[in-house]
Amino acid sequence: MVQHPVRHKRHRNHDALIGYLFILPSLIGLGVFVLYPLVTSVYYGLTAWNGVSTPVFVGLQNYVYLFVHDIAFWPSLKATGLFVLMSVPSSLILGLALAMLLNRKLRGIRVFRTIFYLPVVLPSIATLTLWKFIYDPKFGFANEVLRALHLPTSMWLGSYTMALPAIVIIGLWGVGGTMIIFLAGLQSVPQELYEAARLDGGGDFAIFRRLTLPLISPILFLLLVMGIIGSMQAFNQPAVLTSGGPGFSTNLFMYSIYENAFQNQQFGLAEAQVWVLFIAIIIITIFTFRLSSMWVYTENDSE
Repeated sequence: MVQHPVRHKRHRNHDALIGYLFILPSLIGLGVFVLYPLVTSVYYGLTAWNGVSTPVFVGLQNYVYLFVHDIAFWPSLKATGLFVLMSVPSSLILGLALAMLLNRKLRGIRVFRTIFYLPVVLPSIATLTLWKFIYDPKFGFANEVLRALHLPTSMWLGSYTMALPAIVIIGLWGVGGTMIIFLAGLQSVPQELYEAARLDGGGDFAIFRRLTLPLISPILFLLLVMGIIGSMQAFNQPAVLTSGGPGFSTNLFMYSIYENAFQNQQFGLAEAQVWVLFIAIIIITIFTFRLSSMWVYTENDSE
């Protein structure tokens, strides 16, 4: 039985209406909580606004001030770049090393996996406060260990040169999240490939470089992108530990945005900084994706 064309069209329109009604709450949420703040953020970045009074349109003056006159802008970019360069590779290397170490069929290995993952679930602020005591120059555990080993002590968070590396070390405390993802990737590699490689006379390092690393390269790429984006938006570390000091050594970009917005009441300037950070993240992410074809293994590579 052939359905009448008019009735068929009405039936399709009715189904489409039902579908739109189902997704309407999501569309409203997207408009209210994403699109509207995005558009207003662009506008406020072009205004002089203290968060209370009526915004005054100033065009690109906020961006000109950031790039030309703001003494904290370039140091904050430098500190953020150094933080990304130090924290992302170190967390990936350590996370992969731990995953390789824990990817063994040994009695009690799950206990060790839990121990290494446990810092990830601890509250960030509580962990940072604990490390603040560890880094105390006079009574902290870090300097006590150095004294016991007859090594020079450090001011740690009070040192211009050591404050940022000290923060990076704290990030390695929570490398368990990276470790777990790497561990899942390692366990997804077929054991038959390892057996075939060993039958061909491959050593451990050769198998890791030519087999394991290419097969987990998509996971490595994912963690690399997530690590870069997360490190560029780091905020808790300087907020809890250093307040951006000493000097501008730990004045990460997100903390600089916070200072302009909530301490200096320059919300328009802070909105301009947000867009600078957003564009920087987009450019670096696109660049990373473009380079990924050179080293990320895909199923098409095996064809």
